[in-house]
Amino acid sequence: MKAFLALEDGTVFEGTSIGAEGEVIGEIVFNTAMTGYQEALTDPSYYGQIMTMTFPLIGNYGVNEEDQESDKVQVRGFVVRELCRQPANWRMTGTLEDYLKRYNIVAVEGIDTRKLTKIIREKGAMNGVISTRGDFAPERYADAVKNYRIVDAVKSVTCPAPYELKSESGKYKVALYDLGAKRNIARSLVKRGCDVTVLPAFTPAREVLGGGFDGVMLSNGPGDPKECADVIAAIKTLQQAKIPIFGICLGHQLTALANGMDTEKMKYGHRGSNHPVTHLSRGRTFITSQNHGYVVVGGGAEHAEITHYNLNDHTVEGMRYKDAPVFTVQFHPEASQGPLDTEYLFDDFIQLMEVRKNA
Repeated sequence: MKAFLALEDGTVFEGTSIGAEGEVIGEIVFNTAMTGYQEALTDPSYYGQIMTMTFPLIGNYGVNEEDQESDKVQVRGFVVRELCRQPANWRMTGTLEDYLKRYNIVAVEGIDTRKLTKIIREKGAMNGVISTRGDFAPERYADAVKNYRIVDAVKSVTCPAPYELKSESGKYKVALYDLGAKRNIARSLVKRGCDVTVLPAFTPAREVLGGGFDGVMLSNGPGDPKECADVIAAIKTLQQAKIPIFGICLGHQLTALANGMDTEKMKYGHRGSNHPVTHLSRGRTFITSQNHGYVVVGGGAEHAEITHYNLNDHTVEGMRYKDAPVFTVQFHPEASQGPLDTEYLFDDFIQLMEVRKNA
């Protein structure tokens, strides 16, 4: 079956359907990772977006139940150059094509993803539509595509109620704000002896401060961080209480906003598992996994310092706050889709909680 991808600027690509029948509108973004397509597909940070994989062959090791980063596929649509129809891996339990159909994801292959990526890099992220209709006419969708906006993103992906994950030792008790959290964040804490309580994104700070927690984790998530006014207010209260806080991705951006800094939308974002980030105090550069379309700008708060920056475009990748045990990073130390070189940040968080317990 034919499938079409039409961009907001009028560009139209023709390919072949590899997912569900139908049509979907979303923001077109690209991911530069060579592996980890299932982790990316199930990352809630992709809510509202159509994801393009720049690597030309996708699906060669199939899918399995262990690599899910949430309970469903989160992207609105999926674009690849070529789908592997004969995958092979000892862990696989199914093919990517069947997986996309099972989760009702409209997807297309046969697209010139190099050309598509160059358009996005030159013109910036834009909206688009994927359709499997035989009578597809791009002009019918022009207004809907142009007017599409991602709204209420965190509200749409956060957990509906708190739940707990227990560790063997239970040495630390951590509150994890689910702003669209990938599962491996909680797993990374549990394996370090943390009992994790996953909380809905808009949980009031007073419930956390009265819950006997040793630390607070702020997760990744989708959308414009400035939409999350209630979460920003909660972070301010938690920071004033001097409880250890570790923020990742959206959690990093919201903490910056809570401290008087600003965020802005990037031209086309950072998405992939090959982004070089320098840790200033260590004098080392790490290859990181990233997925974000907004970035902290400035870093001018007197009580904050930049700890990491991106070597490609020199954007802010990490902050430390001097008046409280709080630090945040823009990249993903839990990785899942990519390298685990920055897992040491979880150990830094453990150390902050240990200091507090012994104070």
